[in-house]
Amino acid sequence: MSGAIGTKEQQVTDLAATALASKAWPYEEARRLLKRYPDGKPNGAPIIFETGYGPSGLPHIGTFNEVLRTTMVRRAFEEMSDTPTKLIAFSDDMDGLRKVPDNLPNQAMLADYLGKPLSRIPDPFGTHESFAHHNNARLREFLDRFGFEYEFLSSTIEYASGRFDETLKKVLRHYQDILDIMLPTLGKERQATYSPVLPVSQKSGIVLQVPVTVVDADAGLISFEDEGERVTQSILGGQAKLQWKVDWAMRWVALGVDYEMSGKDLIDSVTQSSKITRALGARPPEGFNYEMFLDEKGEKISKSKGNGLTLDQWLTYGTDESLAFFIFREPRKAKALHMGVIPRAVDEYFQFRGNYASQELDKQLGNPVHHIHRAKPEPVPEGTPPVTFGLLLNLVGVMGADATEEQVWSYLGNYVEDARAEAQPDLAKLVPLALAYNRDFVAPTLKRRKPEGAEMAALQKLDGALAALAPDATAEDIQNIVYTIGNEGGFETLRDWFKALYETLLGSSAGPRMGSFIALYGVENSRRLIAEALA
Repeated sequence: MSGAIGTKEQQVTDLAATALASKAWPYEEARRLLKRYPDGKPNGAPIIFETGYGPSGLPHIGTFNEVLRTTMVRRAFEEMSDTPTKLIAFSDDMDGLRKVPDNLPNQAMLADYLGKPLSRIPDPFGTHESFAHHNNARLREFLDRFGFEYEFLSSTIEYASGRFDETLKKVLRHYQDILDIMLPTLGKERQATYSPVLPVSQKSGIVLQVPVTVVDADAGLISFEDEGERVTQSILGGQAKLQWKVDWAMRWVALGVDYEMSGKDLIDSVTQSSKITRALGARPPEGFNYEMFLDEKGEKISKSKGNGLTLDQWLTYGTDESLAFFIFREPRKAKALHMGVIPRAVDEYFQFRGNYASQELDKQLGNPVHHIHRAKPEPVPEGTPPVTFGLLLNLVGVMGADATEEQVWSYLGNYVEDARAEAQPDLAKLVPLALAYNRDFVAPTLKRRKPEGAEMAALQKLDGALAALAPDATAEDIQNIVYTIGNEGGFETLRDWFKALYETLLGSSAGPRMGSFIALYGVENSRRLIAEALA
C-alpha cells in the first residue's frame, strides 16, 4: 500500500488508524461494533456475525449479497481491532414447508409433506437424505466457491442438540411479555391463533400453528390441542420450534449474535425481534438494513416472480468480482439488477482496481476493490486487462454470434502485445464471457442501417484516410483522424458523427472509442465494414 510504510507493526497501526476514520460504509458499520464493546467482548469471546438462509429454495443472489456484505463488515472490523470474530451461516431448516415451489421436481411427493420440517421431507432431487440437506449442501458449495470463512449451523441440529434449551425456557418464562409485543402487530384473526411456540406434532410430524399454554416454564412444558386431543409436551430437544420473529430473537440470545444485517423488507421483523431480545434480558445485535434489488421495470425482485437474475446467470456473463463490485456500491440505494448492468460492472471493477496501487491508504480503504478482495481474503491483484469488456463486446458483436475464442484472440493480436490466454489471464476470463453475452443479448439486437446524406461522404473520407494510414499508426492516431473527419463533415455535433458510425458499422446506438475499435478489429477489416455500409 502506498500509504503504509515501515515495519509490519507500523503498517498494521496505520491501517487501523486510517480505518477508524474512513467513511466507507463497512468501516462505519464496524465502528458501531467497537462502540458496542469499548473494552472488548467479555472473556475474550469472538464478535459473532450472523447471516440467515431459508432452505425452502436454492441459494440465490440475495443470499450471496448478505453474506458478502456481512463479510465486508467483519473484515473491516478486523482491520480496526484484534478482537476475534466468527461468521455463522444459519439455515432455518426446521421450518415447515408452506407451499411447494414451482421449480422443483416430484411436486406430488412434496405436497404430501406440507407443514412438516424441511429436514424431515425427502429430497425431491434424490441426492440427499432430506430436502433441507440437499439445499444446505448447495448453500455450502455456494459459499465455499467464493472462499467465505464461516461456521454452518442447522436449525434442526441446534434445536435437537439442546443448545437452545435454556433460551427456550426463557421464552416460556417471558411468554406473556412476548405476546404483549407481538399481538398488537397482528390482525384480529391472526391474534386468535397466534403462538410464539410451534410444537412439532408427535402424531403427524407437522409443525403446528396452534395456541399453546405454558405448563411449566422451567421444565419446558406446554399444552395444546392436537387432532382433538389435549397434549402436554416438552419444547426442548427439537420437539418444537419458535415462530419467525421470536425464533430470530431466541437465536440472537442463544448464539450471542452481535451483528446481523437484513433487507429493508425486514425492518419490522428487526424491530419486533429486538424488543423480544430485550424481554429475554439480552441486547439485540447491531444491524444494517439494505435496499432491495429492482428489475429493469423498477419492480422489486422476487424469487416467486422469477424476475431477477440468478447467481449462475450473472456468472455466465460477468466475473464474480464484478458482482461483488455491484453489491458493494451504495447498499442503501435500490438498484436495478438485470443483464444490462453486467458489462458496466465488469469495467468499473477493473477501473477501480487499476487505480488502487497508486492511491494513498485512505483512498485505498474507500476503494471497492479493497473490500472485495479483503472478503476472500487475498491481496488486490495488480493491473487491468489491455482491452475493456465494453470494447471486447463491440469486437465480438461485429464478428457475429458464431465467433469462437480462437478468432477473438486472433483479432486481439492487432491490439494487444502477446495476445495469448497464458500471458493475459484477466483477458482470458473475459473472452468467453463476452462471447456468451454477445450471443444471448447483443447479437439478436444488432441491426446496421444505411448511411444517409453527409454520412456517406464522411465514411468515404474515413475509408481513404484508413487506406493511407501508416503501418505504425496507434489507436490515438486513428481517433484523431475520426475526430477531424467528424468536425469537417457537416454534422451538427460530433455526437451525430459517432452515432452514425455506431449505427452504420456496428449496428448499435452506442459504442466504443472508434480509434480503439479500428485498431483492435484491424484497419483492413474496418475498411470492409465501411464498404459494406456504402454498398
